[in-house]
Amino acid sequence: MEATTSIESEESISLQIYDHNNNNNNNGGGRMSTGGAESGGPSPTTIFEPRSYVETKNNSTCNSVHLGNRQSLRAPEKKLTLFALRLAVLEKAATGLGTLGFIWATVVLLGGFAITLDKTDFWFITTILLIEGTRIFSRSHELEWQHQATWSITDVSINSFRAIRTSSHFLIKSLKSIFSPVFKNGSTRNREISSESTNQENRKKNWNNQEEKIPTRTWNTCEVPLIPYAKWVFISRNISKILYWLQLVSASACVVLSSIKLIRQNFGEISKGETDKRNRKSALIIFYSLALSEALLFLLEKAYWEWNVMFRKILDQVNRECELGGYGMISIRRFFYDAYSKCVYGSIFDGLKMDMVSFAMDLLASNSPDEQLMGAHILKKFSSSKRFSEDTLQKIGINICVMERLIEMLNWKDPQEEEIRKCAAEIVCQIAGKKQNSLRVAAISGSMESISSLLHISRGIGGAADEIPEKGIVFDYENYGFWTFNHLGLTILKKLARDHNNCGKIGNTRGLLPKIIDCTNAGNRILMHETPSSSQILTIKRSLQVVKMLASTTGATGKQLRKEISEIVFTISNIRDILRYGVKHPMLQKLGIEILKNLALEEDARERIGETGGLVKELFNIFFNEKTMGDVKIAGGEALAMLAFESKRNCFQILRLGFTQKLVDALEDPLLRVNSARILRNLCAYSEEECCFEQLKCLTTAGPTVLNAIMSEEIKLQEVMIGLAAKVFKLMTCLESTLMFKRSGIQQLELANKLIQILRTYQYPSIKVPRMRRFVLELSIWMMKDKKSNIEIFKNLGMVLELESMMETVSDIESFNIFSGPVGLSRHSTTIHSLIQTAMKLLADDA
Repeated sequence: MEATTSIESEESISLQIYDHNNNNNNNGGGRMSTGGAESGGPSPTTIFEPRSYVETKNNSTCNSVHLGNRQSLRAPEKKLTLFALRLAVLEKAATGLGTLGFIWATVVLLGGFAITLDKTDFWFITTILLIEGTRIFSRSHELEWQHQATWSITDVSINSFRAIRTSSHFLIKSLKSIFSPVFKNGSTRNREISSESTNQENRKKNWNNQEEKIPTRTWNTCEVPLIPYAKWVFISRNISKILYWLQLVSASACVVLSSIKLIRQNFGEISKGETDKRNRKSALIIFYSLALSEALLFLLEKAYWEWNVMFRKILDQVNRECELGGYGMISIRRFFYDAYSKCVYGSIFDGLKMDMVSFAMDLLASNSPDEQLMGAHILKKFSSSKRFSEDTLQKIGINICVMERLIEMLNWKDPQEEEIRKCAAEIVCQIAGKKQNSLRVAAISGSMESISSLLHISRGIGGAADEIPEKGIVFDYENYGFWTFNHLGLTILKKLARDHNNCGKIGNTRGLLPKIIDCTNAGNRILMHETPSSSQILTIKRSLQVVKMLASTTGATGKQLRKEISEIVFTISNIRDILRYGVKHPMLQKLGIEILKNLALEEDARERIGETGGLVKELFNIFFNEKTMGDVKIAGGEALAMLAFESKRNCFQILRLGFTQKLVDALEDPLLRVNSARILRNLCAYSEEECCFEQLKCLTTAGPTVLNAIMSEEIKLQEVMIGLAAKVFKLMTCLESTLMFKRSGIQQLELANKLIQILRTYQYPSIKVPRMRRFVLELSIWMMKDKKSNIEIFKNLGMVLELESMMETVSDIESFNIFSGPVGLSRHSTTIHSLIQTAMKLLADDA
């Protein structure tokens, strides 16, 4: 026994609902293959059976977090922060010695012995102090310039000995740029002409064909010309190199000068009686030792720097481990300089508190486009990485400011910001994959409007997306990534739509539903093209998945969404085109059919679908086509059964198309018989109409097939065949029914005994076959009315006891024809209590 819980109520209502262990569809494909994520996420097995609350939970969300198995991954950037700390220790030690030496020189030597110093010592000390002053000044500003040099993603250099290899080339190029106004000749013109083809390729990346980047209102710090002339040499991003080499030269000079004096120790002679010179030698040795130690320590720091950067390639190693790709080195350098600066200017432990995710989130909040792009790239890589995604998405999810920033970026439509917008959309797409984060995304004010801005369909005269007639391919995305943004926007919506509340917000967002429907537009030039664009097909598929998820929403929200979707005039016609021309794309056909099936839950939509020219015929063509994939056939059969359900107009149209005999023949097909039986049962509801009776008379030939299925099959097929029998047998006369039993080789006693066994098997309502007991009652009542001898048969088999037991276990689940999740729709006109009372009365009257 299982307990079902209503999703519409907070209170838990326990009912004894029997569910068979035989959940596999072993007889004719009664269960429809949903296709998982490819079909638009979890969905009910079929609309003809209810779905419990447990089944409606988002399985992907439940499986996305494995706290118990979560492994603590060592962050690759820890190598950089530790490297920065060690460098800072050496730097601060060198700076401390340098400060002590400077104080010793100014206070003790120059202050106390300036007059008594030897001339060479005076100038050596003065030179060393000037050199050290220059080095300290250079060092204090080097990090600032290094930091400025990493602000632009166009700079890929780093201060190291590797700069020697390219310095000559850089100098030649710089000199050429200085004198370029003087040498504007034919060769320059030729270079301009030869570069025109490259410029044309670059223009494709800009939707308005702008050749150059529009200047901003502020300077980019790495491009500031410090000197009016030779501006390409003296820009800020090259100053750090000058300061770097100045420090090396200063430290090397200090080592040479200090070593010379310490080796020679020619500090001048001290005459007897010159007491003011007796400590001069010791004071000078201390000074030169301090200067030498400080310079050597500084050179050791630089050697350690170069060993790790140039030979061990620590930056490249961290970049590979972080999986940042092409833009990674720029981001890694910027992160390292930031950590190093914090360790140098603050506590040496300040840099240890940095991590790449927080660093990227800070960059994202910047006003610099380069920094924004850098931060967006890092977050995109980390959020999509298997190793880092869980931690990254958790940090982003709890930071509302970052979430709002990402949502805001979705609205950026400037072509220059296309890459940032794309990265932001990909990050939001990853965030929406987590259920808790998806709720936060939807809760941000204006989030749905921002996501809606990603959807853009350019339409031509024919109503389809703009195409090149000769090739039949869309060219919008070549200038600006419209198709890419469409795909990202629809993927975000698909992930958000997994939550019932988000579906309501999607439907309430002005203009969003029409945009989603627009994306389902697939003309014959796309679907029937020999090599259709994969981006177009993927966008159509995603849009269909989103529409399917919205149309399958339960409760009042689902009812309203189905109404709004069906009222958009392009919805059904777009799906018709997919069914008609999408032979090469069965997944698109299946999604379109499932949308129709869900929309048909509403009576008005059911009529609209039936009135769309050629749609019902296309569904039958798919249903009977031998080349159609099995799951597509099953989906088509369910859609047809739903369209024929309580729709007189649609039933007449099906009969007029002349598919009745094919449906009867399909009862022998293991793949088609379940849905064929459903369609025929719905058609039988109008058998009393004069125009229908003759066409439905051919159903009587299916009697033996139906009886054999009832006796031999189980679960779903048995249920639908019993239901069909209860309707078809009413079309027969007493003589015809007798002949039918003879042809089938089944006695009425055997059938009655089978029905009693079924009632004993299903002592409680079953979720898998909620109408089983109702159909058994209908068929039993027909048999007792058809022949009075059957009443005695049922009595002897214990029908009375079964009916009394059944009266105590009747559930509301048996009162509905179809279901939307756990919600019952279209209540049966005859209650099961009435059927029990009718059967009891027949059994009592015979007594």
